[in-house]
Amino acid sequence: MMKDADAVVFEVLTTGRLQVGVATLNSPRTLNGLTLPMCEQLLDKLSAWAHDPSIAFVVLTGAGEKAFCAGGDLHGIYESILKNESGQAWNNPYTRRFFDIEYRLDYLIHDYPKPVLCWGSGIVMGGGVGLMMGASHRVVSDTTRWAMPEITIGLFPDVAGTWMLSRLPGGTGRFLALTGAQLGASDCLFLGLADHALESARWPELLDRVRETAWHDNAQDNAVALDQLLQSMAMPLDAPGPLERHYGEIRRACDGHDFDAVCANVAAFVQHEDPWLQKAAATFNAGSPGSARLSFTLLDRARLLSLADVFRQEYIASLHCGAEGDLREGIRALLIDKDRNPRWNPSTLAEANAEWVERFFQPPWPPGDEHPLHDLGR
Repeated sequence: MMKDADAVVFEVLTTGRLQVGVATLNSPRTLNGLTLPMCEQLLDKLSAWAHDPSIAFVVLTGAGEKAFCAGGDLHGIYESILKNESGQAWNNPYTRRFFDIEYRLDYLIHDYPKPVLCWGSGIVMGGGVGLMMGASHRVVSDTTRWAMPEITIGLFPDVAGTWMLSRLPGGTGRFLALTGAQLGASDCLFLGLADHALESARWPELLDRVRETAWHDNAQDNAVALDQLLQSMAMPLDAPGPLERHYGEIRRACDGHDFDAVCANVAAFVQHEDPWLQKAAATFNAGSPGSARLSFTLLDRARLLSLADVFRQEYIASLHCGAEGDLREGIRALLIDKDRNPRWNPSTLAEANAEWVERFFQPPWPPGDEHPLHDLGR
């Protein structure tokens, strides 16, 4: 069994006077799913590299060919929910610690003083999107499968997913949150979720060229040089992806603040001639009604918030999901019993109304205490 200390591999590429720090998620058996120890190691090392003058920039990648990172530690979260017999959101020390460290790590990447190249090849979902989202150079490949599929497990697009999705054009962010639809390289570039595309087979060549390049002391100069390098190796894109092809339809269906209307429009895609939209609608129809309402509400409220305030809002909602939402049942049905027959509560969209969702915005800690992420961004 892999030890926690081996779950992230850190190395430096010597490129002359300066070096490039490489952090590799090293749990290919679990598709590089993020555990709490992995988040702690990444936060410590990236913080150190940020202040190390010998490090020109940082690379984030995942071991194996299947995934950069398929999400967070759902098994660990599930076990912690079972142990919390009180049913109170604040009485789960594991989830409090996990979301605290994960969100601090993601915020650090957004606010990093040096370029961060994230190799988003293979599966990039949930917590993997959180790591990739804040990188200055987000690189996708011919194998990229990008998604925020939390509606299938009774969660919502966290790790600042609500901040990102709320800022996409029209209703595309709502569509992605409600359906968990998977995007390839072309659609990621089209929506601005990625900056560059590179054939997966050329990744070793890119690292070789990184080693051969004389990097600068100035972070902005390195960012420009990195852009030029990636552009020189860019993967040709043959055709637009399915989201771009149906962009107009998706915007008309989801660009509005009427929850019931948007949900009805998404559900109707099950009759569409395109299998991609059919699958998106089927995922929505089988997903957690509570997650649909919570995701929709969070996206609406995130539009005018700062990134740090969005993390603070998501932290509260995430803790509640572990106590009174559908997260326990969603993980059970998908990963524990694997019966894929979750018993959602509330069981209908009508029951998951605007009054019901307000519980997910109430601070769960003792009155008078500060938000655990009060110092984020300050």
